[in-house]
Amino acid sequence: MTLAYVALGSNLEQPDQQVRAALAALGHLPGSALLRHSSLYRTAPVGYADQPDFINAVAALDTALPPAELLAELFAIEQRFGRERSFRNAPRVLDLDLLYYDGVISDGPELILPHPRMRDRAFVMVPLAEIAGGKTLPGVGDVAALAAALACDGIEKLDAAR
Repeated sequence: MTLAYVALGSNLEQPDQQVRAALAALGHLPGSALLRHSSLYRTAPVGYADQPDFINAVAALDTALPPAELLAELFAIEQRFGRERSFRNAPRVLDLDLLYYDGVISDGPELILPHPRMRDRAFVMVPLAEIAGGKTLPGVGDVAALAAALACDGIEKLDAAR
């Protein structure tokens, strides 16, 4: 089994419920177990600003799925939730990003690991630090230090981690 971190986000159709339902779906992935997840956070949109705020979280999985298969399962969950990819940074019912997969470094056309922009995104690093703040992730760095270095304006913690 392998540790993987997945970022979740939604800003359409009751986003807090979408993220909670997606967390439950992650717990049912084949060969995987949901170890824990962060609190939910309300965050301002990044990139395309003319859209509702997002609800974000990060989950830790223990998985037997190889990285490409895990990514395919994440895309399948997005599809079941009605994800449409209209344009970059568009509003969405659900967005699942594979952030990290136990030290795997990949720079392929389909999968880049660790996620190339995670360390620059407070909406990812703050929830990740909540559940992995004591870790230094190869290819990423010290999670707590990276989160602390980011501007966290517009991030509001909504509930407690589990």
